[in-house]
Amino acid sequence: MILPIVAYGDAVLKKKAQDITKDHPDLKKIIDNMFETMHNAKGVGLAAPQVGLSIRLFIVDASPFAEDQEHENESKELEGFKKIFINAQILKEGGTPWKFNEGCLSIPTIREDVERKPTLKIKYLDENFKPHEEEYDGIKARIIQHEYDHIEGILFIDKINPLRKRLLKRKLTDLSKGIVDVSYRMKFPLKK
Repeated sequence: MILPIVAYGDAVLKKKAQDITKDHPDLKKIIDNMFETMHNAKGVGLAAPQVGLSIRLFIVDASPFAEDQEHENESKELEGFKKIFINAQILKEGGTPWKFNEGCLSIPTIREDVERKPTLKIKYLDENFKPHEEEYDGIKARIIQHEYDHIEGILFIDKINPLRKRLLKRKLTDLSKGIVDVSYRMKFPLKK
């Protein structure tokens, strides 16, 4: 089932999400719905807070990047990069920060350059609650960092220049009110 994506301004996007256990109600259904919702919106990642659930769960599927000519050098590596992260914890980030133009399904029509470190080490549970500790770099690391920020209550626009964010204030307010052209279902916190 395609779920509505929560828009900028909703309190759930600013809350630190809670760990879950393997007996979390309807977990498999939530994960399936999140993948369907993300694919419908043409995203490469989706965190549970973006569908209104304040739990430490996010999914990634980098297939759209694998098909993108702009990421040609990483396309083979991104092909089939589809994962579920439960109760994730980034253990370490490293390298020289690099900028990349990011967008977010909860903040449609706005894209900004965000600086992030290029490598990370993360521990998480998969959908079967099997523990993993893995290292990622490049676009994979960036997708994970962006989604991980969501479960920490951080949005990509929180990482941009404060002046640039002030310049976006009107656009962000309009977005919260539902004044935006978007091709997928959304839930707007200030829509009357």
